[in-house]
Amino acid sequence: MEIMTACGSSAMSGSPAVVLRLVASAYTVAEKAGDIVRNVLHRGDLGIVEKEGAHDLQTLADRLAQRSVCASLSRRFPKITIIGEECAYSYGSMQELPPEEVSEDLIENGQAEEILQKVCPVEYCGVKEEELVVWVDPVDGTKEYTEGFLDNVTVLIGIAYAGRAIAGVINQPFYNYQLGPGARLGRTMWGMLGLGAFGFQLQEVWDNRRIVTTTRSHSNKLVTDCVNAMEPHEVIRVGGAGNKIIQLIEGKASAYIFASPGTKKWDTCAPEVLLRCVGGKLTDMHNNAYRYDANVKRMNSAGVLATLRNHEYYVSRVPESVLQALKSD
Repeated sequence: MEIMTACGSSAMSGSPAVVLRLVASAYTVAEKAGDIVRNVLHRGDLGIVEKEGAHDLQTLADRLAQRSVCASLSRRFPKITIIGEECAYSYGSMQELPPEEVSEDLIENGQAEEILQKVCPVEYCGVKEEELVVWVDPVDGTKEYTEGFLDNVTVLIGIAYAGRAIAGVINQPFYNYQLGPGARLGRTMWGMLGLGAFGFQLQEVWDNRRIVTTTRSHSNKLVTDCVNAMEPHEVIRVGGAGNKIIQLIEGKASAYIFASPGTKKWDTCAPEVLLRCVGGKLTDMHNNAYRYDANVKRMNSAGVLATLRNHEYYVSRVPESVLQALKSD
């Protein structure tokens, strides 16, 4: 019997859709980046430099992990656009390092077989390489990485099509690190619209209480006022945008509030997909969706409002002072 995929190709003779192959590659590439992040820490020399002050740091792990991710994906998918945080370059236009100048030990050629076996949602079957934009944050939570808050650190690879985030991979290099020697470090989660999210368990343990997660180290009056306006029962302050979304998708928090510019598209692209796959939503403070086209502003200028449930409630509570201060793009 000939088995047909949703893309209309034979499972015997055809190959998976481009977007599925890209997600399968992004999965193994994110795991490779997680290895790099751990190895730099274990060597003890983080190679820290300040990009725009003491709160905007870059480490050797950021630099090596970005080279690994971008070079590995561009080698297999030469027509995609890749936008990485470090130097904010795009492969195919501005290149920090051409792929041939990246050492082979940074290249990951594998693909996650379990993803290749999935049936591609029909709306993405015909998507071409050149229509895909990949947003990369090689170390989300760099400040926390340098300060030892290792469970806050993630590697983020988001995939967008027609301006919409449609697939994402999140690697947590230090997942389980607090369990001590012998514990298996790291885990990788992924999601795609129309397929679902994988690699974690959603457990809604907060019983409809409003548990808000927000910034650990970048607060200001607008952020504080907005968080307080939600009348939360509890506030969880942690680092990393990816880590905050993980709080939501695992049911540890009900909303992520950041009423300030600061996050970028590479911070939110991948996490937004996983959140949407479990029924959540991510917008700016005006309830407008962010776009992820290659030519958009990198900054999420109007803040981030992400929720697991009851998005309308949180939108309705945003103070007018916040809406006036944060103009929607």
